[in-house]
Amino acid sequence: MRKVAGACAALAIVGYSAAFKASDEDKEYKVRLLRSLGGTSSRGNGINDRGVVTGFSNLPSGDRRAAIWQERGPIPIAPLGGRHSAIAWSGMNNSGLVVGLTQTDEPQSRPDWSCGAFLPSNEYACVGFVWEQRQMTALPTLGGQNGFAASANNRRQVVGWTETTTLDPSCTERPKPQFLAVLWDLNTGQTIELPPYQGGDRPNSTSAATDISDEGHVVGISGDCDQAVGRASARNAVMWKDGMVTDLGDLGADTWNTPTAITPTGDIVVGFANTPQGITHAWLWTERDDFACPKRPNTNICDLGTLEDGGSAQAWGVNERGQVVGTACRPDGYCRGFLWENGKMKDLEKLVGNFKFQLLNAMDINSRGEITGRAVVAPNVFEVFVATPRD
Repeated sequence: MRKVAGACAALAIVGYSAAFKASDEDKEYKVRLLRSLGGTSSRGNGINDRGVVTGFSNLPSGDRRAAIWQERGPIPIAPLGGRHSAIAWSGMNNSGLVVGLTQTDEPQSRPDWSCGAFLPSNEYACVGFVWEQRQMTALPTLGGQNGFAASANNRRQVVGWTETTTLDPSCTERPKPQFLAVLWDLNTGQTIELPPYQGGDRPNSTSAATDISDEGHVVGISGDCDQAVGRASARNAVMWKDGMVTDLGDLGADTWNTPTAITPTGDIVVGFANTPQGITHAWLWTERDDFACPKRPNTNICDLGTLEDGGSAQAWGVNERGQVVGTACRPDGYCRGFLWENGKMKDLEKLVGNFKFQLLNAMDINSRGEITGRAVVAPNVFEVFVATPRD
């Protein structure tokens, strides 16, 4: 994921315009930019049904802060130690509970830990946090040094992953602590392990949870020892439901099978995966029969494809209407957000009219169809955008 983001940043569109012309009235979306915390790197990763945006924004010093954008502007959330914090996934429910990741004061013992892909530096250990009523609380790990909180539902249940005190038996090059998916129930104070999938041709040793529905259905990955998190550790895209873990399917390859979002009702899941050709495609899983996308044989998963032949795509958000948003990249590395609906993937830049910026990615969409993500407003300058349907 970091490699794709870097390729896109190098091809930024230069320009600035926050105004719309009359000729844009027939376009489907209007876009506005959200104020940063003074640095040059911000991204919207989640938007709840009240239109509150979550993500991160850098300070002028380059330090990163988890951030929430409300009507009066961004609210920074300082780390519990170290230099950085972030809301790296959707990270917020509709009542204002926020979850994310924060560095601590402990030196990092695992350079490949997940936080390194979402923070400017990884010199300190990183754990998940809960921010509620303007108070930050660290989430417990399963005994290991590091943790990661991704998402929360409206029942105050949080999901993510943490290191354990056990060495991963599938790590053959050098010993590494195992990491497992976790559900933190804030109502009961429980930290619940979500075990790896064991129904394939060989047992899995790791797992990580990325999102949870209001029904308590959890989606995530399961696989082997690898970087934390992704690639071979995402050998299976899975769902934990009613005490069971099941495989959601794949696009024909055994890496990067990653669910990223689930609807509140739990009936639609989206994500991305490698194809047998090694190209990343967006996908959608559902047991419903009213979706205009062909399912792979003997599965409930369908390939949403890409915007261009030879390009790649990752789905990051979905709402209950079945609208999917994500990032699509051309073969030459130019990336922009997409909207998939009614069986068709659309280039988000073509839906917003005379907006002069590159809409680098689309990370989430709420029930009203509002989309948030990241825009390139100048070379190596990234800001949060919100795209609102004109109807």
